[in-house]
Amino acid sequence: MTAPIPRDIPDLPAIPGKPALKPSPVPATAVVTPVRRPAAAAFRLLVALAATTGVTLDILLGDPSRALGYFAIQSNILLALVMALSARRAWTARRPLPGAVLGATLLYVVIASLVYHLLLANEASPFSLTGEAAAAPTGWQAVAHHTLHTLTPIAAVLDWLLLTAPGRLHLRQASTWLLYPLAYLAFSLIRGELLLPGTPDRYLYPFLDVDQDGYKKVLGNALLLGLSFYALAVLLVALDHARPNPLRHPWKTGFRL
Repeated sequence: MTAPIPRDIPDLPAIPGKPALKPSPVPATAVVTPVRRPAAAAFRLLVALAATTGVTLDILLGDPSRALGYFAIQSNILLALVMALSARRAWTARRPLPGAVLGATLLYVVIASLVYHLLLANEASPFSLTGEAAAAPTGWQAVAHHTLHTLTPIAAVLDWLLLTAPGRLHLRQASTWLLYPLAYLAFSLIRGELLLPGTPDRYLYPFLDVDQDGYKKVLGNALLLGLSFYALAVLLVALDHARPNPLRHPWKTGFRL
């Protein structure tokens, strides 16, 4: 004989807390075919080649140790690496690089361009270049010069505006982006201390020339420039959230670009 089934079954106690949904173990790329972007890959590869060409020419035509000390050279080396990686990801339909990396790279090449055109090449600026440094470059040196200070920064801005989805830069990243300019300031001052007094180009930029202005004024210049760089970073973040999406259709894999 079997035991009789009770007519009234007591209610089970409620499970405390909200039930948590487990994430799907299946990636989006396994469900939908990723989309390749050959045009974006080609443009970014050209930018990487242009930056590499400009850096190579500048190093070969001058003193390599001196050339590698310039902020414009270092920022263009970073731009070449980032653009090459971004081109590969666009070609293979992989997820783009983090917005923090792209924003930092864009900020540094724009800083290099603005500092040159507004401060160094501007005769009205108190930090304009003088002597042999103020002479207009010619030949291949002019090609390298204009590539590093004008062509690649414009290309980086165009890539950001036309080939990158908006809203990927964040205000909390702006202060982190200034770590590299701060490290460059320390590098420039330490480099100047290690070189003997009277060495040509002991300080590569007039606003960082301790021999001429002393540490007090140089640090004041660095503070003003740092505040300007932070304002520029905030402006880039604001524009990134205000600009329209240049990509008509989002990625089919669930994220844009």
